Amino acid sequence: MNYKIKLDIFEGPLDLLLHLIKKNEVDIYDIPISVITAQYLEYIELLKEMNLNLAGEFLLMAATLVHIKSRMLLPVPELAGEDEDVEDPREELIRRLLEYQRYKEASEELAGRVMLGRDVFLRGHLPEHGELQGERPLEVSIFALVDSLKEILKKAPEDTVLELVADRFTVADKINYILDKLGGPESVTFKGLFSQQAPRGEIIVTFLALLELVKLLLVKIHQTDDGTIRLYSHEPQEDGNGQCGTIME
Repeated sequence: MNYKIKLDIFEGPLDLLLHLIKKNEVDIYDIPISVITAQYLEYIELLKEMNLNLAGEFLLMAATLVHIKSRMLLPVPELAGEDEDVEDPREELIRRLLEYQRYKEASEELAGRVMLGRDVFLRGHLPEHGELQGERPLEVSIFALVDSLKEILKKAPEDTVLELVADRFTVADKINYILDKLGGPESVTFKGLFSQQAPRGEIIVTFLALLELVKLLLVKIHQTDDGTIRLYSHEPQEDGNGQCGTIME
């Protein structure tokens, strides 16, 4: 697969670690480093397979996690005194995560204050889909999106000739395919983009096409309260009554 893409929508390695900690429902003060490291490396391998241009900080964090894991496997040295504390190899990482989490929560709170003003409308006027100014095209964590992709890839048929299959599908073709799917007034679920018979190569190319459309602000991705990820045209068509259409599964 020769197509390469660099996106600004990708969050950093600390975002990925916080996502994994939340996903595994573990205590940030007692991170199971072996589990988190294994899952982190799975993400890195999948992103590499998609030829996404990973920032060096992702690879540096991978090396840091492996180093911490190796230190935790070493036997604890005998202590000179019972009251002496043993240094936890995770201590510095936990400090960075807590500090980053505080800044992240503060920035989200400030961003929410700005959005309060845009949610006020004149009496008798209700906003239609896509009308709100300043909407983000990606209203879901990129890592939650990759989680859904991983679930789809698990169910994909085995690809014994991945290179040949991948060459049959281009990002440009899949961009047109997605735009056609979203050409009507309906939204489409993320899983609805992929055929159950689609091979791994086609799934990855389709995902890359979706990310390119998000980058171009042509598609908006939103995760509902029940966890369903939906795709919308950023400029949805209306029916004859001026209303947005129903949802297509």
